[in-house]
Amino acid sequence: MKKISTFIILISCSIAVVAQDFDKNIASAKSSYNSGDLENTRFALQQALHELDIVIGKEILKELPTKLGTATYNEKDDNVTGGAGMATGLFVHRSYGEQGGSSIDVINNSPLINSINAILAIPFIGNSGDGTQKVVKIQGYKSVLNKNENETTGKTGYTLQIPLNNTLFTIEMEDTNENEIQSLANTIPLSKIAQIAQ
Repeated sequence: MKKISTFIILISCSIAVVAQDFDKNIASAKSSYNSGDLENTRFALQQALHELDIVIGKEILKELPTKLGTATYNEKDDNVTGGAGMATGLFVHRSYGEQGGSSIDVINNSPLINSINAILAIPFIGNSGDGTQKVVKIQGYKSVLNKNENETTGKTGYTLQIPLNNTLFTIEMEDTNENEIQSLANTIPLSKIAQIAQ
C-alpha cells in the first residue's frame, strides 16, 4: 500500500511539474511578446509545445497494448518526446520482448507520411510482385504491410504502417505472420490514438 501511495504522489508531482513548466513558458512568451522580443517569444512557445507533446504522448502510451503477441512490453524503454519547431512533432515508442525486436511507434508529422500515402494511392506500387509489400485495410485505414526476412535467424517479421491523418502509426513484429500482425493491429484503438495525436 505504501508503494502505491508513493507512486501516486510521484505521478502527481510529475504532472504538476509539467503543468508548471507549461505555465512558466506561456508566461515567458507573453512577457517577451509584450516587450517586442519575438525571438524569445518563439522559443518560449516552442518549449510550451514540447511540454504539451510529452503530455499527449503519455496519453497515447496508455492506449497501447502491454503485450504484442506473446511479447510483453518493456516499461523502462517507453519513450515520449516532443519536437516542437522541428520537422516532426510528437514521437512515442514502445518496445516488446527481451531483445526489444517488436515495437510500436507513433510519429506526428512524420516525413514518411507523404511516401506512404503515395504508395497507397497507386495500387500497382503498393502491391509488390514478390509479395514482400502489400496494401491492407486495418479498421478502415489503408495501410502498408512489409514482409521482412531475417537471413541470420531464418525468421519472418512484418512492419505495418498506418497513416492516421498526419500521424504515422507503425507496428514492427519479429517471428510472426500476416494474420497475427493484422489481428493485433485491429485490437488497438487507432481512431482514439489519432484523435489524441491531433
